[in-house]
Amino acid sequence: MIIVNGRLELTVAHIEALEPAFAAMEQASREENGCFDYTFSIEVNEPSTVRITERWESMEALRIHFASTHMGEFQAALAEHSPTNAEVHFYEADRELPRP
Repeated sequence: MIIVNGRLELTVAHIEALEPAFAAMEQASREENGCFDYTFSIEVNEPSTVRITERWESMEALRIHFASTHMGEFQAALAEHSPTNAEVHFYEADRELPRP
């Protein structure tokens, strides 16, 4: 499984302007083959920070996602409201651990 953990720093106004793009991206991504989860969330203590959490079956599924129409549309929307900082990390996990 591939886990993606991203962080975007934006102004609160840009986050509000991007809400339709966030919602469309979540919905379209969750419908893709190989997508187990795709979620945007806003940090409670830092309302100008958006977290991106994704879980994918494989790197191939993620590559297909990056080439999707909705990814292009999302990137265009994000370019109109550029983050002041963005970071994305990719992890490969071979199993889920039981809850302690």
